[in-house]
Amino acid sequence: PQPLDVKLNMAQGQLPNNSLKNSSIPVFTGLDLLFDLKPLFIPLYATLVAVACTGNLLLILLIVVTKKLHSTTNFLIGNLAAADLIMCIFCVPLTASYAFEIRGWIFGVFMCYFVTLMQTATVFVSVLSLTAIAVDRYIVVAYPIRKRLSRKSCVYIVAFIWLLSILVSVPTSMHTHYLDLNKIGHDMFICEEFWKHQEKERLLYSCSMLLLSYMLPLSAVSISYCAISYRLRKRNVPGAAYHNQEKWTNKKRKTFRVLIISVMCFAVCWLPLQVVNLIRDVDEEFTILDKRYVNVIQVSCHLIAMSSACYNPFIYASLHDKFRFHGSIKDRV
Repeated sequence: PQPLDVKLNMAQGQLPNNSLKNSSIPVFTGLDLLFDLKPLFIPLYATLVAVACTGNLLLILLIVVTKKLHSTTNFLIGNLAAADLIMCIFCVPLTASYAFEIRGWIFGVFMCYFVTLMQTATVFVSVLSLTAIAVDRYIVVAYPIRKRLSRKSCVYIVAFIWLLSILVSVPTSMHTHYLDLNKIGHDMFICEEFWKHQEKERLLYSCSMLLLSYMLPLSAVSISYCAISYRLRKRNVPGAAYHNQEKWTNKKRKTFRVLIISVMCFAVCWLPLQVVNLIRDVDEEFTILDKRYVNVIQVSCHLIAMSSACYNPFIYASLHDKFRFHGSIKDRV
């Protein structure tokens, strides 16, 4: 009998051919092509991690040390950067290593569950942070003289975002399994998500996460944008105050454009991986995605999704005057 279920052999494409030769486990043919492309993928992952870690760390430090940036929106931007930084430190390098390591998952039991949990949680931290920024932008425009949230309130909001994101990610961690194949004569370790005999539940969860991760931020931004546009058109100030109002309006529009670009960038980067994962959930026999290419497709989509962590520092630095480093230096002098 087969020592492992066929689905396990194919899951995530993580059973390397070299370690399974002369075994009774079926060889997943797509891995040959994936390993041939290792010299291409590894430098791309390394560049991604270096750029994302540097950019997001600088963005966080800039928000922390510059008093003029201590606002609700900027704290949420900092939270978004923190989520991207954590993902690039803990999740991206280990996941990339797992894809190309002959022995599979070599980082132990704890990191298997921790990385699985954090990779999902950080995505939802980004989703909820972008949603919160959209709501905050509307409040700023709709109620300009309203007292802004205190630093303590911002801390509570950030804590709530992280707590909710971790809770939403628990099902993924609960269905993650760590397997030591040394017990059956193979020098290999598996860390995979399996919903055995719960295919409907997995599909429901996957669809819910797909809708939540897209519909929530996109809906929030769309509604907020329409509401802000309506408010700005409705607010007409006569006389000398018109010039000041126009400057204020342009400033708010520019800030919101930054948010729109950030949300669209997030959505575009994550769409390929979300679609591939959904296809794999409904097509367990790999009739849609050819077995020869599914591993390369999966890793390519993962790389594109992880690249979303690189863009926000550049988006905010290039489009928002407050985040330009030379402006920050002037503010502190």
